[in-house]
Amino acid sequence: MTAFVHPALFYSSDEEYLDALVPFVTDGLARREPVAVAVPGDRLRVLRPAVGSDDVLWLDMNEAGRNPGRIIPTVLRRFADAHPDRHVRIIGEPIWAGRSATEYPACAQHEALINHAFTGRDVTIVCPYDTVALEPDVVADARATHPEVWEASRRYVSGEYAPDDVVSRYNQPVPAAAPVEFAVTRDAEVRQARRWAATQARRLGLDDDRLPDLELIVTELVTNSLRHAGGSCRVELWPAEGHVCCAVHDEGYLADPLAGRRPRPHGEPGGRGLLMVHQLADLVRTYTHPGRTTQYALLRL
Repeated sequence: MTAFVHPALFYSSDEEYLDALVPFVTDGLARREPVAVAVPGDRLRVLRPAVGSDDVLWLDMNEAGRNPGRIIPTVLRRFADAHPDRHVRIIGEPIWAGRSATEYPACAQHEALINHAFTGRDVTIVCPYDTVALEPDVVADARATHPEVWEASRRYVSGEYAPDDVVSRYNQPVPAAAPVEFAVTRDAEVRQARRWAATQARRLGLDDDRLPDLELIVTELVTNSLRHAGGSCRVELWPAEGHVCCAVHDEGYLADPLAGRRPRPHGEPGGRGLLMVHQLADLVRTYTHPGRTTQYALLRL
């Protein structure tokens, strides 16, 4: 195989899950192709014993993909880039029934953006979807984000494939609940914004050991806004479904939906700000259109 392959696997039972994925893994191992499996913990407990091999990289997607925005750079690209001269097989299951309504837009966009991130790469990434546990709208989105669909009885090209439409449709703001805010208009105020955010987050219940993460997130997002988006921004914080949500609003436009989702090129300065935010936060969402962009970073309480 020499082309990028990205099917959605629809399964309705453990048997269908194993019937499709065990041969996918074992065939890859027989061909001496690197194989990685990144699925939720309960799926690992089903698939790993059935494969019975330590020659696979096994990852719990509940942790590795808690923030969907970190999956491309630190799971998929990290594994594929480690084997540049070989066909690579990956199973990635970033969407499961426990995902919240706040998380889901980032999940759907992630699945759509995989297609751009791996164009021309010699990689197969299979994304399983539990058609019993997931809502019909989620399964419909999978047909739009994957050029192929695998089912128990057949495999076919998706007639609904339209990944850019999915990225656009889930370009949505995160609803705010009585936020507190801090305006930043110059570089000298970045430190003040960072300290203000830490004070507010502690008041909202964020653990002290997560405050340095929040401070770094605020520093990176505010600095990006000052440098690239009109020279001013506004920071807001509020509680959101067991998280503290930090939003940074500015007057710029983020035209690249893969920003922050690529590994930093070796030897090149910069390019780490949004990537770092994705690594530190439990969820990152972006809402952007000409004249306004908001970056949302959520940290669990």
